[in-house]
Amino acid sequence: MAQKLWEKSVQVDREVEQFTVGRDREMDLYLAPYDILGSLAHIAMLQSIGLLTAEELEILTAELRNIYRDTESGKFVIEEGVEDVHSQVELMLTRRLGDIGKKIHSGRSRNDQVLVDLKLFTRARLRQIVEKTAKLFDTLIAQSEKYKQVLMPGYTHLQVAMPSSFGLWFAAYAESLVDDLVVVQAAYRVCNRNPLGSAAGYGSSFPLNRTQTTDSLGFESMDYNVVYAQMGRGKTERIVASAIASIASTLAKLAFDACLYNSQNFAFIKLPDAFTTGSSIMPHKKNPDVFELTRAKCNKIQSLPYQITLIANNLPSGYFRDLQIIKELFLPAFDELEDCLHMVELMMSQIKVNETILNDSRYDYMFSVEEVNRRVQQGIPFRDAYKQVGLEIEAGQFVPDKNIRHTHEGSIGNLCNDRIVALMQQTLDSFQFDRIEKAEARLLGR
Repeated sequence: MAQKLWEKSVQVDREVEQFTVGRDREMDLYLAPYDILGSLAHIAMLQSIGLLTAEELEILTAELRNIYRDTESGKFVIEEGVEDVHSQVELMLTRRLGDIGKKIHSGRSRNDQVLVDLKLFTRARLRQIVEKTAKLFDTLIAQSEKYKQVLMPGYTHLQVAMPSSFGLWFAAYAESLVDDLVVVQAAYRVCNRNPLGSAAGYGSSFPLNRTQTTDSLGFESMDYNVVYAQMGRGKTERIVASAIASIASTLAKLAFDACLYNSQNFAFIKLPDAFTTGSSIMPHKKNPDVFELTRAKCNKIQSLPYQITLIANNLPSGYFRDLQIIKELFLPAFDELEDCLHMVELMMSQIKVNETILNDSRYDYMFSVEEVNRRVQQGIPFRDAYKQVGLEIEAGQFVPDKNIRHTHEGSIGNLCNDRIVALMQQTLDSFQFDRIEKAEARLLGR
């Protein structure tokens, strides 16, 4: 059995080890490439303050880059008996390089290692979420433009209310995603701060150059106070979880609409047959399982901030093992949301719209407000016009005029999609992903 980084002469009880390690080996595979990036920045800083020679830095850098390539190719594993990713990387270096490999831990703790790993992981995965969200946004805007002339009922209380359009429906969700990414951008800035050098939460007597590691890793700034850097564990995850839950909320609502509108009683949209599933007993069934699963998965993601809150809520300052459990909830959530974004974008790109909905007389009354407004424009006071139309409806004498004219910003006839697109572009530009890309490429020698 491999020795733990912290183990001295007494080995820990096996059952205690299994309970305390938990799913760390599995979860830490998510963090492996980021642990290596953090180590590359850290050893360059150690050389700059005289704790490594230039030759040692060169040897360690080359070997860490080799291990990084193993993470890219899927060859990296955390061996049985090795506690976590930090231990595995140091073990591999020591096996291959001898005593030089033992030097990389100077000036840091596993506490700030996992902090920097989590921040680098989160930063990278948020970028992927942003890119997939932007792709869905583009699809929704394209569909909005394609179907902007097609009217559909708008609802309040699930009762037919007023005229809407597919232009409005698609673009409403597109604009919702813009606001979601504004929230993600705020969370991204919180996680884009460097905790490396805080060690176990109280700094180090080594003259660490934290500005150097901040620049090397492409962080916007550092978590300056070393105690706060450790207090940020759990808090950062909760803030990020709230941001991705915002996207999940938009997807869940869209999925519910799609399930409703795809049903025979509505028949507003139609999914390609290949995108639906059948019934084992009813041969006519074509079920929108993708949207139903999306709704459930996204509702689960919306519970994530509360789960993290309940784990970290009553902890004082300093590190506690409770925080390990957050990884089991937090890390896989990115996979799940990315899958949902991909599937919703695929479904929305192929969706077919019913362009003859309003031929059904059950929707005639949604034009009642249009008639009231017409009479107001002819000089009749609004309350009188409202009563006139109401009485005609009661008497079965209302005849709708389906030629509507909405011109104000954001309405059926003036969607403002160009402005929504501009808002999205402004939000995307604010992330400045290119700075991080360049910093990581330098560390990896690419």
